[in-house]
Amino acid sequence: MVVDRVADALLRGVEGVSDKVSGALFEPTIRLGVTGLSRAGKTVFITSLIANLIERGRMPGLSPQIETAFLQPQPNDTVARFDYEAHLAAITGATPHWPEGTRTVSELRLSIKVRPGGLLGGLQGPRTLHLDIVDYPGEWVLDLALLDVDYAAWSQRTMARLAAWGATDTLAALRGVDSAAKHSEPTVQKLAQTYTAALHAARAQGAQDCTPGRFLLPGDLAGSPALTFVPLDAPATARGSLGREMARRYEAYKARVVQPFFRDHFARLDRQIILIDVLGALHAGPRAVDELRVAMADLLGAFKPGRNAFLSRLLMRRRVDKVLFAATKADHLHHTQHAQLTALTSALVQEARARVDFSGAKTHAMSIAALRTTSEELRTHGGHELGVVRGHLLDTGKEAALYPGLLPANPDQLLNPARSGAQTWLDAEYNIMRFQPAPNSLRPGAGPPHIRMDRAAEFLLADRLR
Repeated sequence: MVVDRVADALLRGVEGVSDKVSGALFEPTIRLGVTGLSRAGKTVFITSLIANLIERGRMPGLSPQIETAFLQPQPNDTVARFDYEAHLAAITGATPHWPEGTRTVSELRLSIKVRPGGLLGGLQGPRTLHLDIVDYPGEWVLDLALLDVDYAAWSQRTMARLAAWGATDTLAALRGVDSAAKHSEPTVQKLAQTYTAALHAARAQGAQDCTPGRFLLPGDLAGSPALTFVPLDAPATARGSLGREMARRYEAYKARVVQPFFRDHFARLDRQIILIDVLGALHAGPRAVDELRVAMADLLGAFKPGRNAFLSRLLMRRRVDKVLFAATKADHLHHTQHAQLTALTSALVQEARARVDFSGAKTHAMSIAALRTTSEELRTHGGHELGVVRGHLLDTGKEAALYPGLLPANPDQLLNPARSGAQTWLDAEYNIMRFQPAPNSLRPGAGPPHIRMDRAAEFLLADRLR
């Protein structure tokens, strides 16, 4: 019986490898990760990308000859399905509204039938590629940096960040804790709630690196001991002490929450797009811009990018080989400022890009709008023509025109004050409004209106579709 079980296990293993090799050769799969910090627009990006790959009337910049694209049942039965149909209905219905944002990992498979180009394209016939899109919160990715940080170091760093965020009440509550005292669950629950509230307040002020990320987006772990710990100034080591229990729960968080996320989802990606709300950070001020710069460098530290050799793909040893940094909400600017937004985005992620480029992966930066919500017009003010955008405000529904401010041609005019700790922009203000999705009727053969989604798809997918 033992021999039979071993033989059966070996047979299943051989069959599994055979299926993987066959899939890589004849119907390859590419796993695209979509992430970004809160309000970067992940849900809308994925919805628009799928809709515009299925109906390609607004995708002139995508070069491969796609014959058809259609949704398939996702292959992973244990991961939530990305609710594409509901999200598309939300942004394109009779009363369009923004769908609920990303709160957990979800996936969706889009199968694409493409006709190869070149002289032999007509002889070979169409081939199929499966695009598995993986949606996950960027806040969870920042947690990967915790794997190399022990509890004492994390506590020290977090206390400093609380002070920088002005969370004086939270800081006082944490510093008033006797870490050598006996562990008390009601005490810890109250402290964890206080600390979580401080994280949410910091995020509202423009803070980017608010770890642990699951405190902001707990998913099905809400209320669990793994999400019930706080930083302490002087962690105690005595058995049964509050400080020792906090350190234990911190390590449990890394081992049972962060590591499985990396293993099951993050480490299996081929391509990655990182959506960045650059305009939101500008509106929040110089400190938010600098935090965004640091967060992007930390986020890319979690990747293992590199060129995806053919044999490595056959053996399923995936490495991210293309990373796109995309500044979202480009429709909040007149198109004459899109070049400045792209230049600022490129400068913001320069440290992160250098790390990825060194490993052999390709990177690119651009400004996009997954769903265009505004129209453009020119207005004369003080003898100068200003490019403004017009749309319906999210809060009131009233139509309004927005001039967010003039972005400088040289990004250093913004990054230098941010690095030096400036509290406000010295000679400019950058305004931002939140617009409703514009009412639209999708014409046959065309997906939702967008800005440069075709170019984003070209960079991320075109080489694998040809």
